[in-house]
Amino acid sequence: MNLKRKRLVVAGGGAAGFFCAVNAARLCPQLEVVLLEKTGKLLSKVKVSGGGRCNVTHNAPDITYMAKRYPRGQNFVKKSFSHFFVPDTIAWFAERGVRLKAEEDGRMFPVTDDSQTIIDCLLKEADKHHVIIETSTEVTVLEKAADGRWQLQLQQGRTLVADYVCIAAGGYAQAGKFSWLEKTGHTIVAPAPSLFTFNMPGNPVIGLMGVATTAHVKIAGTKLQENGPVLITHWGVSGPAILRLSAWGARELQDMQYTFTAIINWVPDYNENTLREAWQSLRFDLGKQKIHHKNPFNLPQRLWHFLLQQTGITEDMRWADVPAKDQNRLQKLLCGMEFPVKGKTTFKEEFVTCGGIMLSEIAPATMESRIVPNLFFAGEVMDVDGITGGFNFQHAWTSGFIAAEAICKKETGVNV
Repeated sequence: MNLKRKRLVVAGGGAAGFFCAVNAARLCPQLEVVLLEKTGKLLSKVKVSGGGRCNVTHNAPDITYMAKRYPRGQNFVKKSFSHFFVPDTIAWFAERGVRLKAEEDGRMFPVTDDSQTIIDCLLKEADKHHVIIETSTEVTVLEKAADGRWQLQLQQGRTLVADYVCIAAGGYAQAGKFSWLEKTGHTIVAPAPSLFTFNMPGNPVIGLMGVATTAHVKIAGTKLQENGPVLITHWGVSGPAILRLSAWGARELQDMQYTFTAIINWVPDYNENTLREAWQSLRFDLGKQKIHHKNPFNLPQRLWHFLLQQTGITEDMRWADVPAKDQNRLQKLLCGMEFPVKGKTTFKEEFVTCGGIMLSEIAPATMESRIVPNLFFAGEVMDVDGITGGFNFQHAWTSGFIAAEAICKKETGVNV
């Protein structure tokens, strides 16, 4: 390594760290850029995101819409997105031969539907701009040296000196893991898991694993509620509606020790009152038909049969023959079936935490620490997290790019 050149060390080889490193090396070629990744794998979340397709960003109409998708950090991202937003992400990848496409729900993927396309693009960019990459290299101590530069002690006993440091180490599940950053004078907002699925051990509904439908889900005793796709799994429920609930309720559900009641309305176009009103005409129109065979709510057939079974309605019963008490019970199950939840499961490998470096200690226009100069942050290490749908990656690209640009401006004295 050339000691005559100024050096930037980026800690973290995920999306945010890579984006900071490659853009800093590109915009400021006189700077030596070193990227450190504590594991043996680079861009591991990029690899698994979106079922291996990589949900790069979200096709948001504007910054205000986008910012509202972050349970933590809304005001912060609103400011940072004014410097680098979705169109900038699309253009950045397009300039490097990677085209993105938007799906109906707003999620954006590479047209190849392959996360390796994004990984290859970033690795090629790192190679092109001579970023030095070291894997299986973890920073254990970060402190100021006597000459004012940064001194990084690495797990293997080595020491690395840097003029600028960008921390893009991701989220930590335990607060204690942040201790090396606390020693720089920063405040840590205690971490909590976000984006997880709900466990319903022993509940008969898990026999319907693989069934998906649109439903309204709320958490009893809270204001938390979401509408959207729900997937029944072999351990409970998942799907976008559940993941959004877990993000918005990350702190509240942690306080409940993940033991609560989820109330699911399987027919979200109705509530109990409107369903009761509609029932009379359904009963009249479908009177002669067997209720098992005629499902007027477009529910998956396995779910419909399960609900009838829970109500005690037999297979040979016609709509006109269903006793009033069974009718009432079915209406209650359709509009508000209660599920005791005990525990959570990580959503695939896309583990996200809320918590991290307190946002008031970071400048959103530069990602530089307000506490100590020449220390920058990018990605999930900050107390910012989005719901599922490409929002966390957009924050990673935005914060990584802004940090790179600000570092280059400090180094050259000019806007790049």
